[in-house]
Amino acid sequence: MAATHRIATGTVITAVCLAALAGCGTGGGGGQGGPEQEKAQPAPAPKNVVRLIGDGSTAYTGAQPHLPKPERLKPGEKPPQFVVFSWDGAGEDSQKLFSHFRKVAKENDATMTYFLSGVYLLPEEKRDLYSPPQHSPGRSDIGFNDQQGIADTVKQLRLAWLEGNEIGTHFNGHFCGSDGGVGEWSVEEWKEEIAQAKQFVKTWKTNAGMKNEAPLPFDYDKELIGARTPCLEGQKNFMKAARDLGFRYDTSGVNNQVWPQKKSGLWDLSMQLVPFPGHSFEQLTMDYNFMVNQSGTTTQGDPSKHEMWGDQMRDGLLQGFERAYDGNRAPLIIGNHFESWNGGTYMRAVEEVVETVCTKSDVRCVSFRQLADWLDAQDPATLEKLRSLGVGEAPKKGWKTFLASGPAPAPKGAPGSLAPKG
Repeated sequence: MAATHRIATGTVITAVCLAALAGCGTGGGGGQGGPEQEKAQPAPAPKNVVRLIGDGSTAYTGAQPHLPKPERLKPGEKPPQFVVFSWDGAGEDSQKLFSHFRKVAKENDATMTYFLSGVYLLPEEKRDLYSPPQHSPGRSDIGFNDQQGIADTVKQLRLAWLEGNEIGTHFNGHFCGSDGGVGEWSVEEWKEEIAQAKQFVKTWKTNAGMKNEAPLPFDYDKELIGARTPCLEGQKNFMKAARDLGFRYDTSGVNNQVWPQKKSGLWDLSMQLVPFPGHSFEQLTMDYNFMVNQSGTTTQGDPSKHEMWGDQMRDGLLQGFERAYDGNRAPLIIGNHFESWNGGTYMRAVEEVVETVCTKSDVRCVSFRQLADWLDAQDPATLEKLRSLGVGEAPKKGWKTFLASGPAPAPKGAPGSLAPKG
């Protein structure tokens, strides 16, 4: 079952501890206390009542636990090195990768962003409830789910949020390319898609016939502040829709390793180009793109090369990390999928990167929400100075001088040309 504690639909529960909503243990530390948090005592009951929303699929349970309070940099202070690990289409299936990387995150003082595909909470027999833009009802290029898959996914979403991770959206049917792909959608069609993605989260108990299960412990209308579009397509119109809906960031683009700025009113937290060991061009920080440039569209290529391909991704991400860490300290943005492509070598690579970088004292492995919160807390003049640094460029006279109070240096222009994604 998804949880051992059940909350009946239509009731208001007072003094319910967050651990009880999780349905197991304490819920963990979520990047704030490390693995020892598993042995901690249950959290105290929230000050406010748990307020069920709609059919009880979601609930307001108070402020999200384990979110650090963002602090403004002091004059002359070196910025922390942020790293964001994120997952497209996050769901729990027989591979158990969602639960595995939750554990990896907790053990390495990290939180992450999970971009949920709404159709992962919609059972196959209810597929006609989805009416995708420019497609017939019940169509999805990534399928739907069954009751067990929904229960398993909801359990992971619940625990992830209670540990301080972010639940974003990867929308629904994952339509790419021509003939109705997301790159051809209008602003209004994007709004329609987003509304349906929210609705599937807010009605999963009814749709899956699981009305006695515990709710997700958040109000998704308020929780959802960012996304990544399928295949990184349709960004222009999506961002217009997202701005109107109150989103705060987008991560559907491609950029160099430089400090973010706002684009169309949203933080542009695009994935980035990092060194691609053994090649003359740089590579996008996503497992899929490494795979395409190694084994093409064959998801299970030459087994004798699996280890080498994983090492190549790991080393490329680590070289990108070191370039930022020793240079301009720009946040490193990484995107992945819960997939066992090429024997699971990319999952191994990501795990090794997490273990290498997230435990460093001046590194913060955070969600996109936490990064956006930190950016919003900074002096705009400080961010302008940071954006004047090129890829891998450290301040010539040191951080203390560079970020001392005073006017920002003149910007050096747009980032360099972008290498192909492959």
